[in-house]
Amino acid sequence: MKAQDLRLKELVAFDEGRIDLHGRRLVLHSIDAFAHFRKDLVEMVGLEQARRILTRFGYFWGNADAAAMTRVFSWDTPLEWLMAGPRMHGLQGVARVVVKNVKMDPASGKFEMEVAWHDSGEAEEHLAALGESAEPSCWMLTGYASGYASFCMKRNIYFVERKCRAAGDRVCTALGRDEASWGPELKPYLPYFKAADIQGKVLRLTEELKKKTRELARQRRKVARLREGAKQALIEVRSASFRRALDIASRAAPFDTSVLITGETGTGKEVLARYIHEQSERADGDFLAVNCGALPETLLEGELFGHKAGAFTGAVSDRTGLFEQAGGGTIFLDEIGDIGQAMQMKLLRVLQNREILRVGESVPRKIDVRVIAATNKDLDQAVAEGRFREDLLYRLRVIEIRVPPLRERREDVLPLARHFAGVFARRLKLPDLRLDATCLDYLQSYSWPGNVRELENAIERAAVLSGDRVIRPESLPPKILHGEAVGARSRLSPTRSLAEVEREHIRAVLAHCEGNRTRTAEILGISPSTLWRKLKAEA
Repeated sequence: MKAQDLRLKELVAFDEGRIDLHGRRLVLHSIDAFAHFRKDLVEMVGLEQARRILTRFGYFWGNADAAAMTRVFSWDTPLEWLMAGPRMHGLQGVARVVVKNVKMDPASGKFEMEVAWHDSGEAEEHLAALGESAEPSCWMLTGYASGYASFCMKRNIYFVERKCRAAGDRVCTALGRDEASWGPELKPYLPYFKAADIQGKVLRLTEELKKKTRELARQRRKVARLREGAKQALIEVRSASFRRALDIASRAAPFDTSVLITGETGTGKEVLARYIHEQSERADGDFLAVNCGALPETLLEGELFGHKAGAFTGAVSDRTGLFEQAGGGTIFLDEIGDIGQAMQMKLLRVLQNREILRVGESVPRKIDVRVIAATNKDLDQAVAEGRFREDLLYRLRVIEIRVPPLRERREDVLPLARHFAGVFARRLKLPDLRLDATCLDYLQSYSWPGNVRELENAIERAAVLSGDRVIRPESLPPKILHGEAVGARSRLSPTRSLAEVEREHIRAVLAHCEGNRTRTAEILGISPSTLWRKLKAEA
């Protein structure tokens, strides 16, 4: 790692209420407020004591940054680690730091560095609060440079400011040396650095942070998986029906109880299954999904349970099935209603005894896995017709969650559409992609027979076809536009206002003209400018 490779956005994580530098919390402060603090400090304890306090503050700050830099990065050379100090000082907005000269010998402890602090924030604070000074006044900057270099060199390094903007100079400059190299010249400045236990405290804190790093990293991975796996389910939910489904999922998640998720194709059954997994105690384990309807029963058995070498033609080696692979985690059996009677019996044994039998073996193997199943079929009817085992159905649906189709949760269409617009803005590298307000009624009026999956595909199509990164009605699939026009005619009612009818008629004609506003205005018998004003008023 080289010092010049440091970037602020890669070092610091900004979140509401917290700014984090790899395990160390930071706080932004106002330069005006700190200027008043400096003034009060000088008035309360005197100039000498104020200088000592602020120098010690800077020294601790520099020590802490040096510790963070060695904790987080592996540096190409000790010099690069040292140069990261001025780089960090600049990234934090304290000043633009220019290193004029540096000589260091870690073996002998000899050290010399000359720096210039352009546009020093501390000098600006001092001038604002106390006016021009008779002496250099960048006390925190000298403390920081001294603390950072001392930590790197493992011995006392002291910086002394020679020129300062607060004292009328054009730029602030400082010279840093090891204590021996300074000699008697350092004596007047030593009292400002009386902080004997600072480095020891920083070292102890660094060790504590290292111990916590693995646990914090594990928690971050868990949270990231939760957000990624359940992102679609956890976007803004407005409909009561889907909120009920999420509530049941949340309450069932902590337990190993089997869950059956039902609903039409494309409603998001797998998304909900992942949400349950990520909310459970098994979140650190695998989530393995298999589409039971996509494989013939002979292949499905080997896929789920595994096989022994020689069990059938082509089985040249032992194979572990998904039930074993998902040990400690969750297996998701999608389209469970499509499996045959023989496989149903084997799954029943898995759920009853928590063990599987590999193809070609006679000794069962214990498994530790949670089973979540899903189907778009009516399993009660399948039981009545003799196509599905009733005892297996009871085992699968200890908890049953019905995911409502999108037409029953129209309140969620717009949040989902906006979510997908954000997804495709990132995926297609269209950072300014957005939905135009004229699309909203079309999206809400359409029946969405393909449910959430169809909505996702429609937004992706519109994103690709949006030449100016604005998703307008003409970019949506034609059936959505035409479907809205038919729906608008069918919703005529004597209880609706003239303004509502006019608004829907304009949208219907616009859809018929595939977004061509000039042609729409001609059919409506109004000028294009009038049409523009009416559409703008809706937005």
